[in-house]
Amino acid sequence: MAVEKDTHAASTYRKNHPTTNLIVGDIRDIPTQTIASTSKGSKPTVVFGGPPCQGFSYSNSRNRTATNETNWLFEEYLRFVKVWKPDFVVFENVRGIVDTAGGIFLTSIKQQLQALNYTLTYGVLNARNHGVPQDRARFFLIGTIHNRTLSLPKETGEQTPTVNDALGDLPPLPNGASRSWLPYGDQTPSRYAAELRRNSVQSPNHLVTRNADYILQRYGHVPQGGNWENIPDFLMQNYSDRTRCHTKIYHRLRLDSPSTVIGNYRKNMLIHPTQDRGLSVREAARIQSFPDCYEFTGSIGFQQQQVGNAVPPLLARIVFSTLIKQAT
Repeated sequence: MAVEKDTHAASTYRKNHPTTNLIVGDIRDIPTQTIASTSKGSKPTVVFGGPPCQGFSYSNSRNRTATNETNWLFEEYLRFVKVWKPDFVVFENVRGIVDTAGGIFLTSIKQQLQALNYTLTYGVLNARNHGVPQDRARFFLIGTIHNRTLSLPKETGEQTPTVNDALGDLPPLPNGASRSWLPYGDQTPSRYAAELRRNSVQSPNHLVTRNADYILQRYGHVPQGGNWENIPDFLMQNYSDRTRCHTKIYHRLRLDSPSTVIGNYRKNMLIHPTQDRGLSVREAARIQSFPDCYEFTGSIGFQQQQVGNAVPPLLARIVFSTLIKQAT
């Protein structure tokens, strides 16, 4: 069973998970009776939740308060837990939830789960330490009702895949590329890319935002690892105060390193490492660790938002694999 309010994300979810009982709507509008009447089946059950994270993000300080209504949506997650009483719980959010409003949200989540007899473990995991080519830190809390202490995944100890590992075998694209399905490029895929390709001959979502010529001019001045500071003043005159630009604005990815966070990468103007354009949806999805068979739907803007909002699938898989090993 899955719940998703955003109709565009729900459309993508339904396309890729057609057998899931998907409820599209505000989770607050789902009657408790509907939750209670949904069969858990005979196998151990997990409730996995990722309430809206914007209000806990360090980049959104104005909304990191107890008065932000969406910051309390974790209560709906807890409502499902109270009704279903699953064997395991997994809760994910940005690391800022730990100290937002003095930590009252995390304290409430822990206290309510412990009152339901869940033994909890929590901490911050960075995707780059678990096989994902991205420096993306996220908070995870896991727990079980079976009176045992679980542990979070240990770092793999392996070298983190690079941007080149993620993108090297994908086809070159022009500014404003609009053809979704394309064959792969000529470069032999890395081990990381081969895992995501899974013997496919084509992949979808090779869509790139069409930038104006003056934006492309700016891109040409930014080296790998550089940002807006490398762009000449005469090309940035529409910025009234350039000092307010953070370091990820007009950031060009480095081929030999993991990526910066794939969030709102269109707004931040993340630049392809070797081509003067923004990232395609598929390139961002590769950096997030989505398999190439996973197809995003909707307009390019909605596809970009879905990719940026997601938990990296390989990180999620490692969390669940670790939980399953400890449960058996």
